Parts: sequence; structure tokens; C-alpha cells
Amino acid sequence: MHFISERHLDPGIAEREFTIGDIGGILWTPPQASSSALVPVILMGQPGGLGMRRMYSRLEARARSAAAHGFAAVAIELPGAGERTALPGAERARADLRRALTAGEQPGADVIDRLILPLVDQAVPEWQTTLDDVLALPEINERVGFSGGVIAIGVRLAAIDSRIAAAGLFAGSYVPRTTMEEARRVTIPLHVLLQWDDEGNDRGMALDLFDAFASTEKSLYANMGGHTGLPQFAGDDAARFFARHLGAVTR
Repeated sequence: MHFISERHLDPGIAEREFTIGDIGGILWTPPQASSSALVPVILMGQPGGLGMRRMYSRLEARARSAAAHGFAAVAIELPGAGERTALPGAERARADLRRALTAGEQPGADVIDRLILPLVDQAVPEWQTTLDDVLALPEINERVGFSGGVIAIGVRLAAIDSRIAAAGLFAGSYVPRTTMEEARRVTIPLHVLLQWDDEGNDRGMALDLFDAFASTEKSLYANMGGHTGLPQFAGDDAARFFARHLGAVTR
């Protein structure tokens, strides 16, 4: 992890941009974080294809919320987003998805697999590499949460990486067939947000995925409204979920 810039946001949150190979990212740490006051960290997922620059204001707001509860937060540029090389076949798969939706048809499983799985296959190892480096920092403890999307990325991370202690997932994208299978291996506490009227989300698929999770503690929070209509109190509920399962500063 190579830090390339640092600035401080009120009230004392450190924001550091970094690179790990060709992966760019941002780490936010609350003012109390130090080698004598270690803090948990939340991995902040984001929609595929948009890029951190376009998502920055939303990522910063989420990082501020995490810092208010005593958590660090980290985001990385997803494969194919920002200035990163496009994923092979992604544009064709996205076009096939748009054609199906425009025709009022259910996208085929093959289209969803072609669109989502290459992203998951590359993003999950990159998240794990990032987590290796973040956990090596002297101010970060071993308590890790994953928050956001792409939900298929969060599901695989939760299924294969025992360092993820809790996950808050956004049910806002189509789900490959293998993701349903991976969900049956997820046993950590889950907080799943679903926008009931999200035009880009298959509600039935989201409910089937929630049912597939093997977690004994899992909650589904469904709110009326479209993809970007998440109410403020829903974010507050998610923050309290992480406060319960990650704790706060450790000494």
C-alpha cells in the first residue's frame, strides 16, 4: 500500500489516497485512531462501472458516518471502472441486459453471469489484497465489515474470507447463479437493504437471495422508492448494525 496524498476533513478525519499495484483507493480514519487506540474497518462497496470519482460524495458521506461510530472505512476502484481497463465482454453483456429490459423481458441467466461474474472474479481478490494491507496498519484492529454493493462481491467475500465479521448489503443488482450457491455458505450477521421499487433490481431475485443466506442473524429492510431513494434513517440503522457487531475503538 503506497499512500499518495493525505488531507483532513472536519472533524479530524484523515483521508488518504493510496495505490496497490494498479488499484487505486481511499482510506478514511477517525480522529481517535492510533497505535494505542485501534479501530475496526468497513470495506465500502460501490456500484460497478461508475468509478470512485463519480461516487466520491456518497463515499465520503458514508465514511463520515463510519467515523462518527469510531470506524475506519476504505474504498477501492473496481475493475473496469474509472480509468481502469474495461472488463472483456462487459459492454456487450450490458447491451444485452438493456435490450432485455427495454423489451420488457427477464434477462437470461447467461447475460447476468457474463455481466457480473468477471467483475466478481477480479474484484474479490483485489479486496482481499487491500484488506491484507489495511490490517497491517498500526491503527486498525481485526474487526472487519463489508458495506454496500455490488452484492455478488459482498456475498463471495463473506463466503470465503473469515475476516469479514458482518455485512450490510445493498440488494440493487442482478445476481448470478453461483451467487445463490455462495449465499448458502454465508453465516455471519447480515443487514440487507432493498429498495422495493428499484427499476433496475429484480425484487424476486433479491428475496430469493436473502432466503438463501445461512446466517442465523439476518435482517431485510425494505423501503419504498427507487434505486437512489434510500431514506436517511435506513443508513442510520445500518450504522447501528455495525456498531453492534464490530464494536468501536480497542486499546
